[in-house]
Amino acid sequence: MERTIKLRVRVDHATYSALKEVEKEYREVLEDAMNYGLTNKTTSFTKIRAGVYRTEREKHKDLPSHYIYTACEDASERLDSFEKLKKRGKAYTEKPSVRKVTVHLDDHLWKFGLDKISISTKRGRVSVSPTFPKVFWRYYNKGWLIASEARFRLLKGNVVEFYIIFKRDEPKPYEPKGFIPIDLNEDSVSVLIGGKPTLLETNAKKITLGYEYRRKAITIGKSTKVREVRRKLRKLRERDKKADIRRKLAKLIVKEAFESRSAIVLEDLPKRAPEHMVKDIKDKQLRLRIYRSAFSSMKNAIIEKAREFGVPVILVNPSYTSSICPVHGAKIVYRPDGGDAPRVGICEKGKERWHRDVAALYNLKKRAGDVSPVPLGSKESHDPPTVKFGRWLRAKSLHSIMIERKMTEMRV
Repeated sequence: MERTIKLRVRVDHATYSALKEVEKEYREVLEDAMNYGLTNKTTSFTKIRAGVYRTEREKHKDLPSHYIYTACEDASERLDSFEKLKKRGKAYTEKPSVRKVTVHLDDHLWKFGLDKISISTKRGRVSVSPTFPKVFWRYYNKGWLIASEARFRLLKGNVVEFYIIFKRDEPKPYEPKGFIPIDLNEDSVSVLIGGKPTLLETNAKKITLGYEYRRKAITIGKSTKVREVRRKLRKLRERDKKADIRRKLAKLIVKEAFESRSAIVLEDLPKRAPEHMVKDIKDKQLRLRIYRSAFSSMKNAIIEKAREFGVPVILVNPSYTSSICPVHGAKIVYRPDGGDAPRVGICEKGKERWHRDVAALYNLKKRAGDVSPVPLGSKESHDPPTVKFGRWLRAKSLHSIMIERKMTEMRV
């Protein structure tokens, strides 16, 4: 398992100039290595290194030799990634190009210390003294080991952005005592904890539309090639905001599963899930919202966090989970016009009402192998409680939210 921590530190002009020289020559080696790989139709690091090392060593005599090794490794990774994109039809150019450079370091090129980090350059070793953020100490104090490799890139204003990699063995999953099914939706995530369904708002709809309106306001009547327009668009942080929500929600869910020794049940979504979902939708705004909901990213965030805690994850068939009654196995009929409750339907056989997210949770639990009876006549089956975005975002655990909700019900 790996986690990467990003550090930014402002350095003096001499240090920045020494690193700038390294970056310039590293870029030249990287471009030559990629051209060699393209010419010889190979993505193998060993073959690229064998083909370019002698030539590059003569051209860059003062550059530490291990920069040539790491540049060849970087070229191999870029070429391999480009080939995969090309096979999937997502490559926009005939051959890969080097636009941004992040210099790769191995254990010969950098030394880590809590007081300083030293990096090899043409002028000898230079030292960088970063201020470590909280997330760094979280991993450092919990037994994660700092890897031998690292990366850095140079920003404006004599700023160095450093990437430190932590590694740890993946814990073995435990034998689960129960199941916590998770249903992913456009604007919420539904969970079933202790037989109680709960909807956690994610505000994805509001965030998506808000940033889309801001993009239109910035670009209306202007070309995206204008520097000022590009600068304003770069300042938008839709991706970062959604990623932050996913990580926090995944941690809450996984911690709850870990403390109750339960397995997490998720839908086994196909590749390019949003493309399948929007295939028959004509409404442009709805297509945009679904496409940017990032269902697979939420699923992957939960799986990745579960691996960190050793929580078992069960992937089940997602088909018809919200349209089949979990009690009778009959079809749930939803009103075509939506009505006043567009997400509530009626079982054709038993005539009970089901909220589509709650029906999906119980069906996911059944498909994971749970044989416990499904409660009938519960108000929560068609009117589940919703936890507002700001409430769960501040919560330490889902358990505390459930207790708070019970106390509120008792007071009422």
